[in-house]
Amino acid sequence: MRSAVQWRLCWENDLQLTDHVELSDFFRKIYGRIGSFDAKPFEGGRSWAGARPEVRLIASDAQGIAAHVGILRRFIKVGEVDFLVAELGLYGVRPDLEKLGISFSMRMVHPVLQQLAVPFAFGTVRHAMRSHVERFCREGIAAIVPGVKVRSSRANVHHDLPSTRLEDVIVLVSPIGRSIDEWPPGDVIDRNGSEL
Repeated sequence: MRSAVQWRLCWENDLQLTDHVELSDFFRKIYGRIGSFDAKPFEGGRSWAGARPEVRLIASDAQGIAAHVGILRRFIKVGEVDFLVAELGLYGVRPDLEKLGISFSMRMVHPVLQQLAVPFAFGTVRHAMRSHVERFCREGIAAIVPGVKVRSSRANVHHDLPSTRLEDVIVLVSPIGRSIDEWPPGDVIDRNGSEL
């Protein structure tokens, strides 16, 4: 049986402390399934891991938060080209809803991205998520950009580590205000900040 999920758009400044605590609990459960290290940033009521989203789409049902995606407009650099994107991150679906098609409700993100007037949406996922994101690509919602690494600032200062990291991740690009053919060539994306 499908859950009666209701989506809401939340600007970051409109969230209350109780919202952050509920989201923190949601993320600890979702990302904790990957490993305790992935859940650690969400301790103490914190509802973001690196960069803080500008706007969030939050799905809820009778059991609480069902799904979440964060959006942050930022300039990135691909090759020699700087341009505006909407970074998508902090994506999660409650485990009991994963096989029920709720991820396809994420299509509601597209109108929000159009309102934000960005040429592209951009996001990264672990290689283990490839089969999950490929279905969006088959339907034309996004494209996987192969052979690209992403350089980001670390969210926290570590005296024993460099201030940036270069990751081999799956890069997804969704055309919003431009054609996917206009995505610039390059084998490194400089995020110029922390991952969302």
